[in-house]
Amino acid sequence: MDETATPPAGAGIRQLLLALGEPVVDLVAAPAGLEDVGVGDVAILDADEEPEPYQAHLVLIIGARGRRALRVARAAARRGATAVVVKMDADDGREMVKELAEDTGTVVIGIRPEVRWAHLDSLVRGVIADARRAGEPESAERPADLFALAETVAALTGGNISIEDATNRVVAYSRSGDGVDELRRRSILGWEGPAHYLSLLREWGVFERLRAGGEVVRVEERAELGIRRRLAIGIRVQDQWLGSIWVQEGSGPLSDTGEQALVGAARAAALLLVRHRTGTPSDLQVEEALLGRMLDGHIDPRTFAARIGAELTKPAAVVAFALTDLARPDSAPTASASTDSARADDSACVDRPAFELRRAEMTSLVTVHAGAYRRRALVAAGGSRVYMLLPGLPEGAGEGIAAGLAGDIVRSAGQRLHLDVRAAVGSVVGGLDSIAASKGEADQVLGIITRQGDPRVATIADVRSEVLVGETLALLEQHPRLRDPRISLLLAHDREHEGGLVPSVLAYLASQFNMRAAARLLHLHTNTLRYRLKRAETISGIDLADPHQCLFAHLQLLLETETVPERDASQTSSYGH
Repeated sequence: MDETATPPAGAGIRQLLLALGEPVVDLVAAPAGLEDVGVGDVAILDADEEPEPYQAHLVLIIGARGRRALRVARAAARRGATAVVVKMDADDGREMVKELAEDTGTVVIGIRPEVRWAHLDSLVRGVIADARRAGEPESAERPADLFALAETVAALTGGNISIEDATNRVVAYSRSGDGVDELRRRSILGWEGPAHYLSLLREWGVFERLRAGGEVVRVEERAELGIRRRLAIGIRVQDQWLGSIWVQEGSGPLSDTGEQALVGAARAAALLLVRHRTGTPSDLQVEEALLGRMLDGHIDPRTFAARIGAELTKPAAVVAFALTDLARPDSAPTASASTDSARADDSACVDRPAFELRRAEMTSLVTVHAGAYRRRALVAAGGSRVYMLLPGLPEGAGEGIAAGLAGDIVRSAGQRLHLDVRAAVGSVVGGLDSIAASKGEADQVLGIITRQGDPRVATIADVRSEVLVGETLALLEQHPRLRDPRISLLLAHDREHEGGLVPSVLAYLASQFNMRAAARLLHLHTNTLRYRLKRAETISGIDLADPHQCLFAHLQLLLETETVPERDASQTSSYGH
């Protein structure tokens, strides 16, 4: 190694110590202080090895304790180590750390004996990676997806959000609302928490509680210090600390569901921070992509279940979501449309920027709620729709759980984000190997309720008749020989002469042969409607007094005038980005 090489940009020793926290670090000795001490990389030095040149490295001394560790640490310090880490046994370990620091002038960190070296190495490398990324140009520094998540959580909690990495640097925040306090203002302006405030939070045990688990931590208001009430939660992947999410209460109280939203947001943020740190897809990102491909029929459910660690034979369901103005019924392709056409039509109903922005808001919302419910719940965006997979549902209660969660999401979308969302719950199936049936049902139900506008949340039981009619019409469309030429003649006549005969027949049949009700529906006099029906019979040759002819006429007119809910939606709604 070139001892004169410029060390890579990294983390300040203060950042590093704050990120590691008291559960790891027992004592720090720094004769020259901690100012301007930077760590650019990590090295592991075994007691039996000769030290290499270390340029701005934090060196972990393994395989030795006591006086033997002192000898190895001195050698590392002489070779340029910025700081060395040793394990401390008891009170004599404290004296050893102080002696080593005074002797070498190097920062010496004593850690607890139970800390695993591999865990510490991973933590330190993560902090350094975050610090390096924080020093990159602005365009690469602030990921848009984290900002979108911050806005969603702000809407769900009613507070001001900031997302921080493991070094307490702010990586994303929501647009400032009312009642911003001094701590938030200075944190956002400086892109990191002020040292004085961070010291106070550490003194109050906030960071220790954040690292201890996935519980929401409450920080009460300290008016004399300019700190308003806060909620916070740690962001973790297994035992690795990635950062935290903070909710500052503004001029109004936080929402009653704020803590639940934070739990889901922490799980979503873990994925995004891994991407931000590594620049490569995380396991969860891969799983979400696989979910989309499985729902589209391109991946075997057995392979998918093995990948996500879910049981193939446990009850599961799919819930589909759509924004009403992103999924207009008149943009739905026919049952014979190709996958490419379906994907094109999904986004043709609105301009692309609005489509992407609002679908991202909806996806973020569903992700937060899904994460709060269950870690194994996955979300995938497909066309104008968002799909939520709920695996491992309890026997007998799955549909109620899925419908309840869908209802919570739809309400939050309207109240917090001002989005008009519809949700359709597919039937609970026996396992992931049958999940395509649940997804197909959810698509069919969603096509119906987005067209009708009501209800906002539905299951197959709520719209079963409409689904059955839609499937019947799909069969009729696929087999032209089943169509009655008399109805085709009536349609052709109406198109040529604009006689209003077809709408009159449809209204009459839909009103179950009630002449007065049909006339009111069409805003016609009863005699006018009676004349039109006679005229339709004369032109076509059908007999509107014959129930069989009426039944088939109704089906064919619905098919050819496209006044029915989306047909065979399992074929028309395709996963895609």
